[in-house]
Amino acid sequence: MRIDVLTLFPSMFDTVMSTSMMWKARERGALDFHRHDIREYAIDKHRQVDDSPYGGGGGMILKPDVLARAIEAVKGKAAMPVILLSPQGRRLTQSAAFELSREARLLLVCGHYEGVDERLRQLLISDEISIGDYVLTNGELAAMVLIDAVARLLPGVLGAEGAFLRDSHADGLLEGPHYTRPPLFRGRGVPAVLTSGHHAEVARWRRRQSLKRTLERRPDMLENAALNEEDRAFLAELSAERKP
Repeated sequence: MRIDVLTLFPSMFDTVMSTSMMWKARERGALDFHRHDIREYAIDKHRQVDDSPYGGGGGMILKPDVLARAIEAVKGKAAMPVILLSPQGRRLTQSAAFELSREARLLLVCGHYEGVDERLRQLLISDEISIGDYVLTNGELAAMVLIDAVARLLPGVLGAEGAFLRDSHADGLLEGPHYTRPPLFRGRGVPAVLTSGHHAEVARWRRRQSLKRTLERRPDMLENAALNEEDRAFLAELSAERKP
């Protein structure tokens, strides 16, 4: 996958994209990352990228002509989603990350100030994504989150093939608890089933712990989770136990 980012602060990506999983993704050839300075597409002597809004009001708006030149120069005639990182966009979820990971290329536009000119949105933006119901000072942080969420789903990025299928939200549930050495930590042991060597029982325990944790922390997720009859019976037992 190739990801291009249009940004006013290119250097913000340097550390993130050269460490941990993002470095591995690039090193293994799974991710081709490019950042582009929006100011390079401003043609006036001051390289102005924003201006005050028509109708008055506080804040500044990113200029449509500058952003249009940037988008069209990077995109060329290639077909790809042009995504604006914006608090008004659709929520970034695990399913949205899966959807985007199937694209060959993505072009991300980092929003700033009070946003972008609406005409730019209408003409050149194909999607808007938000990482949560809050406002950041810039779209670079949101772009980094999106890139990380998508890149780790690309083949060959994670150490264990298909490991992301066991992540929280991958199947509509939260992941259950994990344990590692030492076997006894401050008086607390490890569930016996995890050291039993019985793979079927381990899988069953993990599934039930996942259901329990989701019920406790994010019961809203259960409405859309893929549940079988055993799952529903177990959740009914848990619910009955929780009643006063």
